[in-house]
Amino acid sequence: MKIDYSIKNRRIQAGKLADALNTIEGVPVSDYAKELSQQWENGEISGEEMKSLLLEHHRKIASEEDFV
Repeated sequence: MKIDYSIKNRRIQAGKLADALNTIEGVPVSDYAKELSQQWENGEISGEEMKSLLLEHHRKIASEEDFV
């Protein structure tokens, strides 16, 4: 998916804001989440794809913890 310069800049700013809010709240951000955010900022995946992949990842982690 090709995005124009202004959309990419807005996405980068949104990513920076999300990072700042997570830092303020003391919420760690996984490397996987950072990778997905970067892909979204670059227009490689959509917001819905990012959300779906992140939820799937966290569900997998939660199910693995249930077995421990």
